[in-house]
Amino acid sequence: MLNKLFGFVKGEHKARTEIVAGITTFLTMSYILAVNPAMFSQLDGMPAGAVFTATALAAIVGCLMMAFWGKLPFGLAPGMGLNAFFVYTVCMAMGYSWQFALTAVFIEGLIFILLTITNVREAIVNAIPINLRYAIGGGIGLFIAFIGVQNAGIIVNNDATLVALGDITSGSALLGLIGLLITGLLYVKNVRGAMLIGILLTTIIGIPMGITEYRGVVSMPESIEPIFCQFQWSEIWSLDMLVVVFTFLFIDMFDTVGTLIGVCTRAGMVNKEGKIERLNQAFMADAIATTAGAVLGTSTTTTYVESAAGVAHGGRTGMTAFTIACCFAVTLFFSPLFLSIPSAATAPVLIIVGLLMLEPICKIDFSDYTESIPAFLCILLMPLAYSISDGILIGLIAYVLLNLLCGKFKKLTPAMYILAILFILKYIFI
Repeated sequence: MLNKLFGFVKGEHKARTEIVAGITTFLTMSYILAVNPAMFSQLDGMPAGAVFTATALAAIVGCLMMAFWGKLPFGLAPGMGLNAFFVYTVCMAMGYSWQFALTAVFIEGLIFILLTITNVREAIVNAIPINLRYAIGGGIGLFIAFIGVQNAGIIVNNDATLVALGDITSGSALLGLIGLLITGLLYVKNVRGAMLIGILLTTIIGIPMGITEYRGVVSMPESIEPIFCQFQWSEIWSLDMLVVVFTFLFIDMFDTVGTLIGVCTRAGMVNKEGKIERLNQAFMADAIATTAGAVLGTSTTTTYVESAAGVAHGGRTGMTAFTIACCFAVTLFFSPLFLSIPSAATAPVLIIVGLLMLEPICKIDFSDYTESIPAFLCILLMPLAYSISDGILIGLIAYVLLNLLCGKFKKLTPAMYILAILFILKYIFI
């Protein structure tokens, strides 16, 4: 039964490992339950409670689709970056209503379903050169680690140098470093559930430090009626709608592509040809989750890079994704308890997972500069541009241009030329 439901193979996979991996991934990505309501409640007519419920429900739908259809260990929820584009660009900067933005997300989801059915998304993944695929894993590793040190306050904003070391002798940064030491020690000692134990111990240590804020235990979920199915069809043929949909499409597509390539490569979840198995099913789960999320009243739902935490713990099947869905379902009633876990407690896990994801860069041929320069740009720009998609796009553009100018035409396929042209046009016009 478990094999049919989740792709679980007895003797190869362990239920306990999959469950703990799911809980670990959930704890590293559960911050979205606090971030999304705070962000969307700045818009008139989007109550924080309703957004919280919609966020959890969208995550549940996405994770269940990934569990039963994709049979892969990835968590899905409304994506960071995409939610900021929704609120601050489409609604606040461009002046459109949140109903307009939800309509754009819904249309994007339908387009994704079409692209997945026609295998276009899988063809795009297969068009990415092998060394760039290795670079994507390393770049995501640095990106995850950067998110971790930011969340803990170890790295902070600096107007002169953009970033700087925070106050690591007190507060959240100190707790993050303590948690890193604890989690690192547990991991080195091969303790089962090291990352989850690290999160829980760090949370407890944060209580006397005044960082872990106890918010209660149980609360009933609020209704999503104010934001459910709130679409604005009058603007669907406008140029702005086209631009917004296209931007959502690009960011979501290459964030998801990057996450799947990076995490699967690190976990060894690829076949002999270097292709990810059940990739199209994973894309379909992502596409359906995005469409369902728009109906529920939240921004684009996407595969989370924090899934690497569960994969690093040993999650390999849809049971991990199912566990994540169950955790999100529990938060609907126990949100105060889960929101008591401070970001400094999950930061150490992100940092260690970032380290683990660097491994694939050892396979890059650094002696061939037509391979290594684009790969390095991909790795460099993901954390510095704070965008997985921008790292992939610029890396592929550099790969095509460099090999073209060096006369290495045989390395380039028609799909690479098409993608490079589309990416260049994207930066020029959007």
